[in-house]
Amino acid sequence: MNDRSMLVDVVTRILADLCPPEVVREAEVTGWAPRVWDALAEAGLPWVSIPEEAGGSGGTLGDAYTILRAAGGFAAPVPLAETGVLGGWLVSRAGMPLPEGPVTVAVGRPEDAVALVRDGGGWNLTGVVHRVPWARAAKRIVVLVPVEGVTMVVAVPPGRAEIDHVVNLAGEPRETVRFDGVRLAAEDVAEAPNDVNADALRLRGALARASLMAGALQRVLADTVAYAGERHQFGRPIGRFQAVQTSLVRIAEQAECAGLATEVAIEACESSWAVFEVATAKIITGEAAGLVAALSHQVHGAIGMTKEHHLHTLTRRLWSWRDEFGSEQAWSRRLGRHVAAEGAERLWPLVATGLVEA
Repeated sequence: MNDRSMLVDVVTRILADLCPPEVVREAEVTGWAPRVWDALAEAGLPWVSIPEEAGGSGGTLGDAYTILRAAGGFAAPVPLAETGVLGGWLVSRAGMPLPEGPVTVAVGRPEDAVALVRDGGGWNLTGVVHRVPWARAAKRIVVLVPVEGVTMVVAVPPGRAEIDHVVNLAGEPRETVRFDGVRLAAEDVAEAPNDVNADALRLRGALARASLMAGALQRVLADTVAYAGERHQFGRPIGRFQAVQTSLVRIAEQAECAGLATEVAIEACESSWAVFEVATAKIITGEAAGLVAALSHQVHGAIGMTKEHHLHTLTRRLWSWRDEFGSEQAWSRRLGRHVAAEGAERLWPLVATGLVEA
């Protein structure tokens, strides 16, 4: 068993015990699953990929994404991605102390605007950001703000902001955060290195959501195959009917393609950020999310939409995650522009090898 297999085993054991479907449904009402978070935090899992000298758990970025993929299969209602590979990365790279507890990142909509200005020996933050994951549960809300050509990392205590509780289709907190002249001390703000910017954050976020979706797709596949073998109609399991078998094959194809694309992107990003692979993974997992959700609900029939059944806890997250950090349409446009700019002679090398900047 290699190190990543051990990580998956640890995550799976914790979530199988503490994150059954009823806990996920309860978190959609309360907005938080503290026992799930406490167990993951005790194992140091949210901070994997952040160097130990910066207060993290060490490990590679690939390790962190592997954890996210495992967590996606349980629809874990905690900000794993936001705390480590997103918010924790921003804070640690800027040389700021890593907060204890969950962290979130305020990326928001393209039209959202936040202004940061010097105010004596400190700073003043003003603006509104929408769709911030788990803002009320976080110890810090991390924001990237451009100031006179320099990117600044800002870590805001949630108590200083006004937070409107909003949820996505999956019932996950995606809250509206208002900074109404928030006064910040000098230690709450730090200049980001050149490679820490909005585009790098978007790439990390896209691969995080692709990893979560890949895990959820595998879980939907396993559960749908199991259901088709258990549910009987006309004296035999529905999985023996050709129409159902066709659906199961298509679900398996999509889930495996999404998993492979995500794994390739994870491996490619171990050495440097491979935009082509990340974009491809987000596109493929997004497209798979729509098809797998539709087919799995067809196989399950009406029971898959009942409150007591767990299928919809996964499919609603697939529908929600596919649009975060760029939809498949947005990433397709970016790749299309890049391929056109490269020219016809570069098309085959690009498709065959990837690993180029887009």
